Amino acid sequence: MIMFVRAVGGSFHGPAMTSSTSLMVPKEHLTRIQGVNQTLNGGLNIVAAPLGALLLELFPMKGIVAIDVVTALFAIVPLFFIPIPQPEREPEEGSIPTSFFQDLVEGFRYVLSWRGLLAILIMATMINFSLSPATSLLPLLVKEHFQGDALQLGWMDSIFGIGVITGGIALGVWGGFKRRIRTTMMGLIGIGVGTLLLGLIPGTAFSFALLAMAITGIMMPIANGSIGGIMQATVDPGMQGRVFSLTGSAATAMIPIGLALAGVLSDAFDIQIWFQLGGIVTLLMGFVGLAIPAVMTIEDGPAGRSDQEN
Repeated sequence: MIMFVRAVGGSFHGPAMTSSTSLMVPKEHLTRIQGVNQTLNGGLNIVAAPLGALLLELFPMKGIVAIDVVTALFAIVPLFFIPIPQPEREPEEGSIPTSFFQDLVEGFRYVLSWRGLLAILIMATMINFSLSPATSLLPLLVKEHFQGDALQLGWMDSIFGIGVITGGIALGVWGGFKRRIRTTMMGLIGIGVGTLLLGLIPGTAFSFALLAMAITGIMMPIANGSIGGIMQATVDPGMQGRVFSLTGSAATAMIPIGLALAGVLSDAFDIQIWFQLGGIVTLLMGFVGLAIPAVMTIEDGPAGRSDQEN
């Protein structure tokens, strides 16, 4: 699935489960379900770090690995007994099973044939390239710019997680605008504002940095959850696995490139420069998306039908 920012606040569901979700949930409730998923991810942001530290105090590393295996089994074993609907594919007479590369090419052709989806893919790659490295730079921002330590970094992470939970709950209850792409663009603009503020706040105003992190956290599930619901509702169920794998891989591939460039620029200027660039790019993508008709009508499907009310 397309997630505009995968490093933080992204979904942990694979393409197969994501594709199956659209067959189990009515289209009008997909965005709300995405909001619930984002809320759960926000809870993990808050619980995971202190729980991991506690386990390290109580158990050796091999014991923690064993816990990881057991919890994975709790997630996997029920799938053997619970029927999960899958998209039906009618193989053509005489056809042979397709390879991964053939599926990838087919997904790429599908995206290329749909201008709105292609534009969303380009936006996602640019946002991941510019914004995701900020996650890795956050500890340095706290230490070097705000002269903080582990406590201040913990506050930043906790505030972000609380924001993600709040935004996920809000999206789950509200469901977004009737034209859900508007909700997505609003979320992108909010993420851009929060990130840009982190790049502009002076080192003596740490409390305002917490506010900026809260804004970013709240808007993250608004953007990611809304675009996830749109993709599940509009992409052909038989193509969702291939399309989500392709778009997710393309967006994620930009992260290491962005990290490499972010390190160079941060050394040459200061640690805040990448937060400023990431915020500006995300803001631009939000406003550019609002100005592209193919993006704003993506919910009408590949044919661009305008049979929905604005």
